[in-house]
Amino acid sequence: MEVTITADTLILLAELLSALGIIGGVILWCFKFVQRSRRQNEELKAIRREQTLICYGLLACLKGLKEQGCNGPVTEAMNRIEEHLNQAAHDEGT
Repeated sequence: MEVTITADTLILLAELLSALGIIGGVILWCFKFVQRSRRQNEELKAIRREQTLICYGLLACLKGLKEQGCNGPVTEAMNRIEEHLNQAAHDEGT
């Protein structure tokens, strides 16, 4: 049995390897894109939780100021923060 390798065979093999390399590269790019998107979503969720805690802390400070007799902008800020937190809670559930 004699195997002959011609220039056409080598060109065909190179085309096949190039096509497989391109397909593999596209699949790898898609996989990395999805992984990066998932990681960013997790980071955004952590940031949102942290900002919610900061809002609750700020609201507690404003309530303390109101108990000490501060009024006006304190009451307005409290109302706005409470409204924002309620709206965010409803938006998060959907």
